[in-house]
This record gives sequence, structure tokens and C-alpha cells, in this order.
Amino acid sequence: MARQSITFTKPNEEWLKEQVDSEEYSSKSEVVNDLIRQARKQQKQLDWLRAKLIKAEQSGFTNMRPEEILTQSKQEIGNR
Repeated sequence: MARQSITFTKPNEEWLKEQVDSEEYSSKSEVVNDLIRQARKQQKQLDWLRAKLIKAEQSGFTNMRPEEILTQSKQEIGNR
């Protein structure tokens, strides 16, 4: 695992310390790695959604109701 040295603002440093003190995480590194994992997952979902929107725009209109589109999208995201 790569070792890095980073500097945090005071509010971020305090928040990180609170996460470790509450025993939610065992170290600041664990908190940072978890945040990065969450950001990567969110980016992957946004990329998927963006690709779907581009494809939809290029294919034209649909007869599906908004509720049906939402349900289908949630199902597809859940399967990723």
C-alpha cells in the first residue's frame, strides 16, 4: 500500500479525529480510504447515468411514464 503525507484544514482534521474517537473507524487513513471508495462509487454511477442520458437523447422519445423510468433506472443501478 502506498504511503502518503497530506495536510487537512482544521475543520477536516477535527472531523477525522471525531470519526476515529467515536470508534466508527480505527484510523484516519481508514476514514480517508472509505471516503475515496464512496467517491469512486458515486463517480461510477454518475458515469453510467451520463452514458444512459446521452444514449436516450440520441435515440429519441419514450412512451414510458416518469415513474417507470425511475424504477427501471434504480433496478439497473442496483445490478451494477
